[in-house]
Amino acid sequence: MILARRRTTSSASTTQIPGQLRERAVREVRTTGRPIAHVAKDLGIHKEALRGWVRQAEADAGERDDRLTSIEREELKQLRKEVADLRRANEILKAASALFAQELDRPRTRPTR
Repeated sequence: MILARRRTTSSASTTQIPGQLRERAVREVRTTGRPIAHVAKDLGIHKEALRGWVRQAEADAGERDDRLTSIEREELKQLRKEVADLRRANEILKAASALFAQELDRPRTRPTR
């Protein structure tokens, strides 16, 4: 039995599984047809984590239509970040525009000689 080496993060309930172990577990489920629960138990991984990895691998391979591929997920993440950045920039421009409009609406006085 190979147990997963877990690296703890700041949260006590969150652990990170090394990428090689993740790939091995997914490959074993997909190539052997063994039940996810059995592979997970053998490798010391929670079965629902392995189930999610297998589903994502299937989506990446074009075998599932109910999930985004990893590439699509990354693109969506980047687009959301870009939208947030553009919204912040738009708010700054609105504030600057209002400030300039106030300057233009203010009555001007001629300097005395």
